[in-house]
Amino acid sequence: MNATREEANNLLAGIAGPGAQLRDDQWVAIDALVNQRKRMLVVQRTGWGKSAVYFIAAKLLRARGAGAAVIISPLLALMRNQVASAERAGIKAATLNSANMTEWETIQQQVVSGDADVLLISPERLNNPDFRDTILPRLAAETGLVVVDEAHCISDWGHDFRPDYRRIRDLLAGLAPNIPVLATTATANDRVVEDVRAQLGDGTGLLRGGLDRESLYLSVVNLLNPTERPAWLATHLKELTGSGIIYCLTVSAAHDLADALNSVGWNVAAYTGRTEAGERERLEHALINNEIKALVATSALGMGFDKPDLGFVVHMGSPSSPVSYYQQIGRAGRGTARADVILLPGTEDKEIWEYFASVSFPREEVVRQLLAVLTDEAQSTVKLESQVDLSRSRLEQVLKVLDVDGAVKRVRGGWVSTGQEWIYDAERYAGLEQARKIEQQSMVNYQNTTECRMLYLRKELDDVEATTPCGRCDNCTGKTWGLDTDASITLKVDQQLQTPGVKIAPRKMWPTGISVRGKIAGLEEGRALGRLNDIARGPALKALLDSGAYSDDPWMARIIEVLKNWDWTNRPANVVALGNTNFGSTEMIIQVAQSIAAVGRMNFAGVLPAAPGAEEVMAQNSAYRVEALLKQWDWSKGLQLVPGPILLVTDLIDTGWSVTVAGNGIAQRTSEKVLPFALASRG
Repeated sequence: MNATREEANNLLAGIAGPGAQLRDDQWVAIDALVNQRKRMLVVQRTGWGKSAVYFIAAKLLRARGAGAAVIISPLLALMRNQVASAERAGIKAATLNSANMTEWETIQQQVVSGDADVLLISPERLNNPDFRDTILPRLAAETGLVVVDEAHCISDWGHDFRPDYRRIRDLLAGLAPNIPVLATTATANDRVVEDVRAQLGDGTGLLRGGLDRESLYLSVVNLLNPTERPAWLATHLKELTGSGIIYCLTVSAAHDLADALNSVGWNVAAYTGRTEAGERERLEHALINNEIKALVATSALGMGFDKPDLGFVVHMGSPSSPVSYYQQIGRAGRGTARADVILLPGTEDKEIWEYFASVSFPREEVVRQLLAVLTDEAQSTVKLESQVDLSRSRLEQVLKVLDVDGAVKRVRGGWVSTGQEWIYDAERYAGLEQARKIEQQSMVNYQNTTECRMLYLRKELDDVEATTPCGRCDNCTGKTWGLDTDASITLKVDQQLQTPGVKIAPRKMWPTGISVRGKIAGLEEGRALGRLNDIARGPALKALLDSGAYSDDPWMARIIEVLKNWDWTNRPANVVALGNTNFGSTEMIIQVAQSIAAVGRMNFAGVLPAAPGAEEVMAQNSAYRVEALLKQWDWSKGLQLVPGPILLVTDLIDTGWSVTVAGNGIAQRTSEKVLPFALASRG
């Protein structure tokens, strides 16, 4: 018996409240899944109600004897409120994740016995050996509906591609032909749509709506001096209605901006990928309940977060693509008549984009190196890390891609080679790189366009309905934000942001698989004047390092302030300059070290020079980097030390391994504590 729209509306009322009615396009999707058992790709704007569609479809199918729905989503932690709403409507939901592995068997029995209507899993579960080998085959045989949430993650061309999502193809291949499949996303251009449809299979239907958001009022504020952005925001935040999200491009920028806004009385908090799970939930709850003005967040707070009355989204720095930008601003104004969306571009944006692009898929020779060390004996990620020049996160990403391509397999105990030939698709990766550059330029164009901003974004997302200007944005109305800042607020914000000093935590352990091992001795916590991506200090520090033109005025006053506020156990008695392979950089480091010694009345003990013939160490992998750095300095040149701790001065701390290797070498030879000091840090 076919499901009726009245049945579906009754379920929606349980989710969204009495009187709620499905829109025509929502019913089209539900009808296709429940009554026609089709595969569907739904591309609809944020707030359209995609989760309501798949929860209702799941319940209607269950009422007709179908098995539980499997919902694959990267957003389980951010779907708490949707799941709670579904359960209030009598839709029983269960979740399989890494935190409840001991309950997997019980949950599986709930699904099989009919005690659960939907099972939510993350894409990472699909490649867990236990899940893949024992649970996945049964799910494929017994499920009544498969939902792929945030389906753009399947596509290489998507802005948030995740290799684990490619495992979904294996699940879909094992389904009976009459099992409906729903893939949903709010952010897909034509290329991504076609890629996803191809992976879902022939005959996949497409339901695609317009992407205009009538409640969003878009603006761009181009300040003459981008370092004034925090003070501008602190001044104008009172003009933004309700609570909102302020996005930053990096973790450090989010914390710096949150501290700056706190310093002038704004109740905001930082929310990043490093925020603990329990604290994330607390902060989400605080924002949902308007207990704080804003969360200052990275993209960690993105897809899946649902607060209908979110009053504004501000970007302190531009995302690298129109798709990412549209997805993030889509958090605002779902249930309000107006929400302000403001972009505050920064001079550092392009450099940050390039950094994240540089840590994407590695060069072919590095992948070949990884394949060469894999055998039919399982090796852990930690063991593999010591054998290839890849950081842990990049290594894990490459292994997932190779797994999907069939060249390696994850088993208990680690990873093994399958023996299957792997072909590096140079054309595809070149295409991805070119697409990334085009997207970056599109965001620059968005900042400078004089046409309707919403129309511009919709066209970039290939919205076929994008023909009419929105009539709301700054370009359409001629209404722009003033560039003024409150003088007293600016002073307080600048004092917070300009206070020099970033703590540099010492490395604790040597990487595995190299000639040194165990705990690292002799190094104390260090300091840097600031981070290169600091909102306020970054541009000046970058200019200093690029030019190498150090002068005591103005830098020595800032250095003295850092040293004065450094709560060291014992004051350094010596200053040592850490040389490198760049002569100009070494000369600047020596100049800084000599000035510190003179002002602080410490002994300038000389320079630890680079070894003859030494080259700049470019390795990203910790083990490779340390092994190269062990040969980096010429220890035959004696330092003229006096008894007491040693301040080791360098220009830039990136991974922290250079000062660690050099500092440990000095400590071993002198039995004195070493305290690293840098003009800047990259992290």
